[in-house]
Amino acid sequence: MSVEGGSGTSGASSEAGDASPTAAPVGHGGTDRSAASGVTDGDRPGAPPVRSPEFFPREIFWNLPNSVTMLRIGIVPVLIFLPLAQGPTGSRFMAWAFIIAALTDILDGWLARRDGGRDITRIGKLLDPLADKMLVSTALIMLLAIGRIPLWGAGMVVVIVGRELAVTGLRGIASTHGHIVAATFPGKIKAIAQSAATGALLFHYETFGLPAHEIGMTLLAIATALTLWSGYLYFADYFGWKRPATNA
Repeated sequence: MSVEGGSGTSGASSEAGDASPTAAPVGHGGTDRSAASGVTDGDRPGAPPVRSPEFFPREIFWNLPNSVTMLRIGIVPVLIFLPLAQGPTGSRFMAWAFIIAALTDILDGWLARRDGGRDITRIGKLLDPLADKMLVSTALIMLLAIGRIPLWGAGMVVVIVGRELAVTGLRGIASTHGHIVAATFPGKIKAIAQSAATGALLFHYETFGLPAHEIGMTLLAIATALTLWSGYLYFADYFGWKRPATNA
């Protein structure tokens, strides 16, 4: 979804840089870094590179995958009305709305990757994980607010929401330096566990002959453990905390 490109440097600018004592610094190999990559440095020393608007080609926002993602985001305000729908019928409505929205994550991903990924966009790459985090975080906060997650379970909600904010921030920082924090397998398992736990807690009452609330709390504990584990892996990958392999 991320499109990268650059423009070449002119010989005239290189000669001017060699002749002038106040010329802009050049990168490795004597090439003007900003001209070669389309990146300009900030005013402060050590500031991350800032890409000019011309560096990124214009994209179509309202394609099919992005529309599905926006539909998932549109379910978030519906969950805010959970306190008004705590009966069996209202709980089933909220649970199915959440489940359908969560399943659209699979759909928009498939739609974006078909035909060689022609519908993959930078904004879609941003909105897709953001929609998932907004959906789960809003549902868990509202479940905590109406008491379906007991007070002793508030710590699990804080861990899940805090981890999502931290990883989102990490991805933003990494992207400014050209580093992609890719999704990991534990992260995907975590997302499934979070969605299953949230859906069960939204049902609350016995569903399909199963104790939905008890199942939801059990899955929430499992999801919290997976959240901590996958979160550590993301930060370890970025900061290089993993120990290098040693030869036996």
